Amino acid sequence: MQMYLEAFDLWEVVVHKPIAPLPTNLTLAQIKAYTDEKTKKFEAKTLIQNSVADSVFHRIMNYKTTKEAWDKLKLEYQGSDKTKQMQVLNLKRDFKSLTMQEDETITTYSDRIALIVNKIRSLGEEFLDARIVEKILVTLPERFESKISTLEESRDFSQISLVELLTALQS
Repeated sequence: MQMYLEAFDLWEVVVHKPIAPLPTNLTLAQIKAYTDEKTKKFEAKTLIQNSVADSVFHRIMNYKTTKEAWDKLKLEYQGSDKTKQMQVLNLKRDFKSLTMQEDETITTYSDRIALIVNKIRSLGEEFLDARIVEKILVTLPERFESKISTLEESRDFSQISLVELLTALQS
């Protein structure tokens, strides 16, 4: 949702304070700037309301400001900071316990890893690709030993990107 609002150059409107009332003796430029800012607030609120399901819309439709509606959605879907911390911990535990099955393809395994990592990142936690590379290398089954040996001879594992590793393992 944040990216969606950023695409329309409306994210700043959501996170910033309300517009101050107009002072007296304004110039035409000040009036236009005020009107533009007010319009952006309504556009952002409309985008949020139109982007959610009807059942969710009814929970946010009575909020006066875009920020109030956003905060309600954020709390409902991400939870409090404590809830987010618990979600991150659970996801990190899931990541740690991941192993590649004997009959699993690299693509399927990397998709399972990406799903967990993307959830962790969406909760605001930094998660480096180097950690994913290490995870894949450590959890590969024996059938990949020859590919790993070849990679070890030709590349420095500390410098290999996730994309390079996956490409090499899929070939």
